[in-house]
Amino acid sequence: MLCFHNRASAQEAAEIFTAKNMVFVELLGNSGLYAAHYGRIFHQKDKMKLSGSVGFSLVPRKGFEPFYPSFLSPVFPAEFTVFWGNSRHHLELGTGFLLRQDRTYMFDPEFTPTNLREEVFWDKSVSMRIGYRYQKPEGGFFFRAGYTPMLKFEGFEFAEKPIRFFPFNVGISLGKSF
Repeated sequence: MLCFHNRASAQEAAEIFTAKNMVFVELLGNSGLYAAHYGRIFHQKDKMKLSGSVGFSLVPRKGFEPFYPSFLSPVFPAEFTVFWGNSRHHLELGTGFLLRQDRTYMFDPEFTPTNLREEVFWDKSVSMRIGYRYQKPEGGFFFRAGYTPMLKFEGFEFAEKPIRFFPFNVGISLGKSF
């Protein structure tokens, strides 16, 4: 042990992130199915960084012809995360929120000509994240993968299960930091 004391060193100090912006695509995870995101690191201290992101996607929803047509449902995910690491490899923890527009059709004898009344509503979901994040301090390729259990709140007042829990949800994000 005395022979190797000159080679021993403490952990390296964490690098300062100069590339604080990110654009990425998330599959599954907090985005539900998929979404394009913009994210930013807004605080960093030593090995800890705080980041937030917002996204958007249009998800096709199948209709029931000839009664009602298929449509595109807008989805708005947002997420707040904290991640720790020295340079490129990080442990990431966070929470997210998802807002998705949906619709249903209800039988209404007073509604003419089809007796079907369209009800538009907003579903909301809250998710947690624990995962791995690869991001260089100077920018470039961005990747993350995580376990993201989700709690979904149905916006439709006559839903069979107004609150549902999805314990086996995962997500992957690929993009670029700059």
